[in-house]
Amino acid sequence: MTTGKINVSVENIFPLIKKFLYSDHEIFLRELVSNATDATLKLKHLTNIGDAKVEYGNPVIEVKIDKENKKLHIIDQGLGMTAEEVEKYINQVAFSGAEEFLEKYKDSAKDSGIIGHFGLGFYSAFMVASKVEIITKSYKDEPAAHWTCDGSPEFTLEPHSKTERGTEIILHIADDSLEFLENFKISELLSKYNKFMPVPIKFGTRTETLPVPEGAAEDVKPETVEVDNIINNPNPAWTKQPSDLSDEDYKNFYREMYPMQFDEPLFNIHLNVDYPFNLTGILYFPKLGDNIQIQKDKIQLYQNQVFVTDNVEGIVPEFLMMLKGVVDSPDIPLNVSRSYLQADGNVKKISNYITKKVSDKLKSLFTENREDFEAKWNDIKIVLEYGMLSEPKFYEKAGAFTLYPTTDGKYFTLEELKEALQAAQTDKNGKLVVLYASNKEAQHSYIDIATEKGYQVLLLDSPIVSHLIQKLEADNENLTFARVDADHIDKLIQKEDTQISKLSDEQKETLKGIIENSVPKENYTVQLEAMDSTSAPFMITQPEFMRRMKEMSATGGGGMFGMGNFPDMFNLVVNTNSDLADTILNAESEDVKSGLIKQALDLAKLSQGLLKGEELTSFVKRGFETLK
Repeated sequence: MTTGKINVSVENIFPLIKKFLYSDHEIFLRELVSNATDATLKLKHLTNIGDAKVEYGNPVIEVKIDKENKKLHIIDQGLGMTAEEVEKYINQVAFSGAEEFLEKYKDSAKDSGIIGHFGLGFYSAFMVASKVEIITKSYKDEPAAHWTCDGSPEFTLEPHSKTERGTEIILHIADDSLEFLENFKISELLSKYNKFMPVPIKFGTRTETLPVPEGAAEDVKPETVEVDNIINNPNPAWTKQPSDLSDEDYKNFYREMYPMQFDEPLFNIHLNVDYPFNLTGILYFPKLGDNIQIQKDKIQLYQNQVFVTDNVEGIVPEFLMMLKGVVDSPDIPLNVSRSYLQADGNVKKISNYITKKVSDKLKSLFTENREDFEAKWNDIKIVLEYGMLSEPKFYEKAGAFTLYPTTDGKYFTLEELKEALQAAQTDKNGKLVVLYASNKEAQHSYIDIATEKGYQVLLLDSPIVSHLIQKLEADNENLTFARVDADHIDKLIQKEDTQISKLSDEQKETLKGIIENSVPKENYTVQLEAMDSTSAPFMITQPEFMRRMKEMSATGGGGMFGMGNFPDMFNLVVNTNSDLADTILNAESEDVKSGLIKQALDLAKLSQGLLKGEELTSFVKRGFETLK
């Protein structure tokens, strides 16, 4: 029997582990199962190359609870250790400079990655155990060893009677960690961290009903047997070649990842690269619509099939964080603080690669089946528009497949749109004017006027459209965007006004003065326009610049433009050729004129959804009084 002290450069490493990593103490199971997996896969490699003269067989890792004796067992059938190897790998912990450790990780010590980063994976067991035993037998023809430690630097190492190859870790669960003796808790942790480990993991048993053999007698009943409960999928879809997977395989894996998600994904992107770094994974586009606040943290990061985190910031580009799926790379440092992760050279390369892969996939989907791509546009546009604003490399490629739908259901790329507009929609400076609506229902009357004149009107209704059109205008100097209700349509397009006003200049000045005296000057600028007599007598528009600045402020531009509390300013456009203009001018009393203007303004506000609260109540009452 051997006794000794573990070779560490601090008096007692275990209180440090427990104190600084306690909030993440559940990761002990991930670490121990990962070690068991490594031992199993190493044996597989050694048998494959002929260095281990043993049968690999069909090894499993077993996790077992002994609640009565307060023990948790992790058992593998891997390559095991000799007593000499236990001395080397368990006792001689390479842990230099406790002070440096404490200083470096004082702000991020809760990060579970600290353990493995310092080679302390096994010692995470002491976060939940008052005593740990290792019973191990090497694949080599040497005696088994039994190591015991109670969380102090003292240990014992002695021979053991174990005859089967592999290692058993026995955790004597501490009184403050008894939750880890509950089946549901261990099952939850195995599902979270080890769901896709490459070696089958057994946790308990389950009953299975065998089918009745063909030709059996009618009174033969199905047989029920106890079978091992394997809780993981050792061969998840992302570890396979795309050519080996069908559409249904991808959908099945999506359901496996997100069992509570009832919508099918729109499409997937399979990541598979081995140079200049290793990366595999599958990203899914769910139905997103216009919800830019949709729940993130749905992409899971793995390293060699071991779950690391669902916070993939820095690895997956920000605009893709609304997607779902999995990314697996051994080249992403597993055990690091977030700041180091973001600074790592491979992380940026991986992020750039994912951006390129996504843009290439979107382009191929657009090219191969444009009709299907158009049908899915409203469910994916928010991701693409966000990507164009936040990722220059994505913006460069996105022009080939970003769509701009019209209010009547057509879809254009930007280049197609320019060609469709040609010189038919230009402003006074000769720029092409892209008319758009942000709400088809609320702006229906304005859309109707524009389409009757033969103009194309886009439907751009995402919450970040103001930011996007600013960028498009900046990069296309001969292009300008104007919402369809930004001004009278002929003024926006700068067509020669063929309508001649019925009113003289003097009458127009008189009319303008009457109306200005009856509308709030702080909110409305009165404009007189000669329009067709069938056009609305009063119309409300909002200057494009003013409205766009307010929208950008509402979605993150407030600090840049200082428009957060800027008041609403509108144009009140009065048709001088309308019958109402004549009626107001010729009314006998000021009260009648004021009443006509008030009613007409309220109708114009109602058409724009601006009539609310007390004003709307008063308008309705006046309407009923008129009916009487």
